[in-house]
Amino acid sequence: MRLDVWLRTRFPAVSRGAIQRLIEEGHIRVDGNTVKPTHTPRAGQSISVFWPEARPIEAKPEDIPLEILFEDESLVVINKPPGLVVHPAAGHDEHTLVNALLHHCAGQLSGIGGAARPGIVHRLDKDTSGCLVVAKTDAAHLGLSTQFAGREVNKIYQAILCGELPREAGEIHAAIARHPTHRKRMAVTDGDGRDAHTSYQVVERLRASTLVQAVIHTGRTHQIRVHFQHLGYPLLGDDTYGNRQNIRLREVTGYTAERQMLHAFQLSFQHPVLGKKMKFDAPLPPDFTAALDALRGSRTTAKRTA
Repeated sequence: MRLDVWLRTRFPAVSRGAIQRLIEEGHIRVDGNTVKPTHTPRAGQSISVFWPEARPIEAKPEDIPLEILFEDESLVVINKPPGLVVHPAAGHDEHTLVNALLHHCAGQLSGIGGAARPGIVHRLDKDTSGCLVVAKTDAAHLGLSTQFAGREVNKIYQAILCGELPREAGEIHAAIARHPTHRKRMAVTDGDGRDAHTSYQVVERLRASTLVQAVIHTGRTHQIRVHFQHLGYPLLGDDTYGNRQNIRLREVTGYTAERQMLHAFQLSFQHPVLGKKMKFDAPLPPDFTAALDALRGSRTTAKRTA
């Protein structure tokens, strides 16, 4: 097994990319020697991991309103609004969810994610709304990240697709990797992509579009957006992965969406401290319901699920 992959199984709270950077910077060594992330360690070798000192926290608390679905001493579950970036990054060093959480939780957040990502166990794209769980303690962070890594967290999304999806339900098994030429995009690939699995069912048929409910069994970057583009039915409002189909839909319906219509509708996991099964539903945001109203005509509901 590759060194970076093996270490990911030992430290599920740390991303593979972060592990690769630590290896490349010499913070992780095999028998005292610097190696590449692709190095394959052998039985009996010694692997040393030196965690670099955390940078001073740059994010500052900001009084940004949050819709709290649940909160206790270990974690908080929110309904993230569209347009809110989850954590500080290049071009977004303030007005993020982390800034809001630092204010709301008065600094009581897990430090495992580092200075820029306190409490952040998983992410949603800036323009994706819905359920997101945040760890307030290190114990909760480790417990939740282990469940995410073990695919024990159930994540259900609702999305509006461009076009009339022919099947009522289906499974998408298509590996995803970084796009070969557009480095900020992902793509389905037959090469070195990572396994990705999405299942879906039609909820409602709309004008020149389809409301679906999707379950992601793996957590790849942009997975739902890329998988439905692969089928030929990209998300409404997703100009990155479906510009041509969105232009056609606007011509047919006269409706324009300002962001990709993707909502993390339901999140289920085991409470990392109490051991209790938790399930949360996030109400659709106003712009999502407005899109549904605009695209409803004489079409009828196909199937509704909770």
